[in-house]
Amino acid sequence: MPDAPLTPDKRTLQIDPADIAAPPRAPFVELGLASCFSFLRGASDAVDLVLAAHALGYDAIAIADVNSMAGVVRIHTEAKTLKLRPVIGCRIETVEGLAFLAYPEDRAAYGRLCRLISAGRMQTLSGEWQDKGVCEIDLAMLAAHSEGMQLILLPPDHLEAVFTVKVPSNVVAFADFVSRRDRRGKEIAEGASVPQAPSSSATAPPAALSEEERGFAASTPSLRLSAPLRSLREPTSFTAPFPDLLPHLVRQLPTLRHIAASYLYRGDDIARIERLDALARVHGLSLLATNDVHYHAPERRALQDVMTAIRHKTTVAKAGHLLHPNAERHLKSAAQMQRLFARWPHAIRAAREVADACRFSLDELRYEYPEEIYPDNQTPQAFLESEVWAGAGRRYPHGLPDTVRATLERELALIARLDLARYFLTIKDIVDFARGCDPPILCQGRGSAANSAVCYVLGITSVDPAKHQLLFDRFISEERKEPPDIDVDFEHERREEVIQYIYRKYGRHRAGLCATVIHYRPRMAIREVGKAMGLSEDVTSALARTVWGGWGREISEKHAAETGLDVTDPHLRRVLKLTEQMIGMPRHLGQHVGGFILTEGALTETVPIGNGAMPERSFIEWDKDDIDALGILKVDVLALGMLTCIRKCLDLLTAHHDRALTLATVPREDPETYAMLRKGDSLGVFQVESRAQMNMLPRLRPREFYDLVIQVAIVRPGPIQGDMVHPYLKRRRGAEQVAIPAPAPEHGPPDELTSILGRTLGVPIFQEQAMKIALDAAKFSSLEANRLRKAMATFRSRGMVDELQDMMVERMVARGYDRDFAQRCFNQIRGFGEYGFPESHAASFAQLVYVSSWLKCHYPAAFACALLNSQPMGFYAPAQIVRDAVEHGVAVLPVDVNASGWDCTLEPLEEEGVSRGEAQTRRGRVFRAESAKDAERVCVADRHSLSRSDDNGGFAASSSPRPLRSLRKPNLRVCASPRESCHALRLGLRQIDGLPEHVAATLVSVRESGGPFRDIADLRARAGLSPAHIERLASADAFTSLGLTRRQALWDARSLIPAPDLPLFRAAGVRDEGAERGAIRLPAMPLCEEVVADYQTTRLSLKAHPMAFLRANLAARGFVRACDLRACKFRSMVQVAGVVLIRQRPGSAKGVTFITLEDETGVINLVVWPDLKEKQRKVVMGARLMEVRGRVEYDDEVIHVIAAHMTDATGALHALSDDLLDAPLARADEVNRPMPDRGPPLPRDLIDELAPRPNVTGHPRDHRILPRSRDFH
Repeated sequence: MPDAPLTPDKRTLQIDPADIAAPPRAPFVELGLASCFSFLRGASDAVDLVLAAHALGYDAIAIADVNSMAGVVRIHTEAKTLKLRPVIGCRIETVEGLAFLAYPEDRAAYGRLCRLISAGRMQTLSGEWQDKGVCEIDLAMLAAHSEGMQLILLPPDHLEAVFTVKVPSNVVAFADFVSRRDRRGKEIAEGASVPQAPSSSATAPPAALSEEERGFAASTPSLRLSAPLRSLREPTSFTAPFPDLLPHLVRQLPTLRHIAASYLYRGDDIARIERLDALARVHGLSLLATNDVHYHAPERRALQDVMTAIRHKTTVAKAGHLLHPNAERHLKSAAQMQRLFARWPHAIRAAREVADACRFSLDELRYEYPEEIYPDNQTPQAFLESEVWAGAGRRYPHGLPDTVRATLERELALIARLDLARYFLTIKDIVDFARGCDPPILCQGRGSAANSAVCYVLGITSVDPAKHQLLFDRFISEERKEPPDIDVDFEHERREEVIQYIYRKYGRHRAGLCATVIHYRPRMAIREVGKAMGLSEDVTSALARTVWGGWGREISEKHAAETGLDVTDPHLRRVLKLTEQMIGMPRHLGQHVGGFILTEGALTETVPIGNGAMPERSFIEWDKDDIDALGILKVDVLALGMLTCIRKCLDLLTAHHDRALTLATVPREDPETYAMLRKGDSLGVFQVESRAQMNMLPRLRPREFYDLVIQVAIVRPGPIQGDMVHPYLKRRRGAEQVAIPAPAPEHGPPDELTSILGRTLGVPIFQEQAMKIALDAAKFSSLEANRLRKAMATFRSRGMVDELQDMMVERMVARGYDRDFAQRCFNQIRGFGEYGFPESHAASFAQLVYVSSWLKCHYPAAFACALLNSQPMGFYAPAQIVRDAVEHGVAVLPVDVNASGWDCTLEPLEEEGVSRGEAQTRRGRVFRAESAKDAERVCVADRHSLSRSDDNGGFAASSSPRPLRSLRKPNLRVCASPRESCHALRLGLRQIDGLPEHVAATLVSVRESGGPFRDIADLRARAGLSPAHIERLASADAFTSLGLTRRQALWDARSLIPAPDLPLFRAAGVRDEGAERGAIRLPAMPLCEEVVADYQTTRLSLKAHPMAFLRANLAARGFVRACDLRACKFRSMVQVAGVVLIRQRPGSAKGVTFITLEDETGVINLVVWPDLKEKQRKVVMGARLMEVRGRVEYDDEVIHVIAAHMTDATGALHALSDDLLDAPLARADEVNRPMPDRGPPLPRDLIDELAPRPNVTGHPRDHRILPRSRDFH
């Protein structure tokens, strides 16, 4: 779990509305305002626009983003803070090229506007599924939804611009049916009836026809017109300049009443506006003044130009007339607009009148939760109560504790008062569906809902209120004006089943996912802005490499100077300034990971819905913050990769060990599991696999489940910033006496905080404890406690936290508490404002921590197999997972075309003629390569043993291929169970980069039906694989069972031709002198090249670690291996080297950077102080192989090296293979994971920077030499 939010903080005004005076009525309201949610058009957000409007004296502010309502809630919220009236509208751009401002007058018109946008975003004009982000609206759709709306036509800049629209035809047609007799035809024409409205369906022939004519008409659909003059009502294309088009628009749009006018500042503005005024008067319209606002102040014009260039995929220098000619498109005061439109004062009045007529407010939205029908016509509350007491009987079969009964009664009473029973029943229904699937879908509730005893007995959460202190007020309280939030995690790979169930039950018109606003992050911002400003790709890549983490504003001149660029260049400084402005701007809308909105009526009446990028997904245009602001209930259907991993692991236990387990039946309080965790052996374990957590485990020494709850919560900014970690550890070790603070005798009993802090040794760790201290020790009221809860909300704004400092600290001191203790409690609350865990949430996660730890301890092969099959997830790459499995005594078998499936699998390790014990002894032998020569010798021996084949070169059948031996010393900290040690982990075809799953499925299916493949030609003939896919398999050394080395397999694979020869050329390959006398024997591939090829194709190697080949040189220079650090003198100076795995700079670490290196014997934990990090920032961010000089320190099981100097030794990796290219100048390095939309730029771990991206083009060995490191900000 990252220590920083994955999205930037939402900008909001931290102002108390009570301190703001309502502004006087302004004579004008700007209606043509676009915010940054007119993506890549508007250059200002809601805060800037509202502040500017308030400063300019407006009493109202309108919003009209392009075909979107995504920004209206933000404008609504910020405007109300400054007591401005928000006028909600939209700018509708039609497929014909016309643009309108649409402002609903009331709630019904607002619903029609939302339906209009939804129709354009969900379907094409032809009725097909619409692409994500596209909105197609034509004039007919606008006319059908325009009732109750104020429509304002935005004329083109050039009034003679030509448009093509659909209008009713003016061609008079003949009668429907023409008889062979003219007189009869005349009678038919006169007798035919003309309908009042057009119909798309054919009507029956007129009754005046004879039976012969009626039969002819029925058999000839082309003649079955609804009326003789039906063509008058059929639309036809009409192309004309704007003035000639205007009368048709007026007739087609009855609510069109205004034509907008704005200054273009090109010399003919007065004449142009006069002409618009005349056109408006002729057609019964009126002129309306606007400035077509795109930003709040003139300084944002440059950013708006950059956005325009990005939107049109060009540069600012080449954009030409696409850009606005000046910086006048900013928000101007009413007085300025009056001066500009002094000739047309009626245009100013029209804008004010429209704003006054549109009284709709988002406050009018009344959320209606879906109604359900419950058994025996029970009310939702009655049915919920019956389900709660039935669930309580199942949870507590030996009797319901009195405390839990009282808690349930109190919660049910509050749920009844707040009318939330239907919400709880909906969540229960979704959870019941998941558990009722075949096989069941693992799921578990978490978050603040784990504070609810009702959720526990309903089976939604797993936190027992009889064992943990729960604070229901943190979940639901009468003082809170926000809906409750119940988060339920489902298996990642099967969550789609749950989502589709919700769609089926409620329909897409009543259910939709929330939106997520995708913002510009620093790296993407510098790339996009630099490209728009004309910088070359190597320059923008160099600047992007200076950014640490996914968020931040580290685009500065100091960091740019590190790249060697001239920071005094004005153009570069302008690019850096524009990049700072672009960071945090919205790019587009994405779908929330699982937050559903359910309504009783049509959801499109409340908010527009659009299609997602994934098939069968639709989402609304508002994000979680918008929904919270409007008080709309959200159902969170989230995905958790660890649940998928646990499910796959449990399935493996059932299949290979005949042990059927569930989350509830995993043995509890297992001593061996806790012993493993106490040694920090938690790689891959849920929540405690980070280096910080691994370092904490040996210090905290968990021995029971509640220790895991504390472990999950203690390595977070809240306890760290509150200085609670070290006091707790000291008291836990007995180095400090446990003392629970108490108030003065006259202010309360001495055990006032004992019930709150007793289990955590007098040190507050959880959010609930901080709230209870505020309630009991600082005597906060319910309203004050609610403000505190908001301040501690995860990932929320930190501004309101400090407002409560004096209140809490001074009250506690006044009641006799020590000031230092009071201040530390508040500091902890401030840390919770960044990120912290409540006890209920930590307990929910601790359940999965224990289950995953137990599986890893007792079944390491199955656990590693499940982890690999659940990738990508967690902190570690496949190479580290496999290495950890080997250290646990697991035999790992390579990928092979005759043994591997798509997923990694378990294989029995039974060897013919050898007892199980002897076989286990053999497999447990692990060779430690002291030098590269030793590694070479062992690998060659293993290669010869694997390359034996029959005399004909065919497949040598073997029941169990011998696994390659590890070259690393095992660290068998906890041994696998005897039954588990009899299974080897076979790597799956999914590990091969660039091999599609459907190709692997074909290969496996053919192999299962026809037996193992004999050679590459047999594989090609039977499976029908393309030469490119066969070459991928050969590059991954997947033909060892055929007796082929990697080099030989590649030779044979490249001899394949894409298609069979034509008959004429079948004899072209026959040699005149006969066939070759013998097969070509290729030279053996050096082991170092084998390892490089392994990493390039499968992201790991079972043969050796890359550092093994550099060890001789490093040892001669005095470098120490990871396994030898413990023997070094405490605080002695050492030199270490290793491949970079993880770089972290937690927000709670005060600028300290933590780097994890890996060599052939283990991992090395580096601590880099902020001053050294800034001094050697380029090495910290760019090195893939690092040499470090520093002091070694260790405590219990934790060893650190405090870095004093670091060197980038990435170039040494180039010596491992001749295939690598020299490092070019354009090195697209990503400190964090790549940005999603542009495809991943070449990350830091590509030693060959000019190589193509993995899974795209080129040979797979050109893709990667080392597994990707994981870096966190």
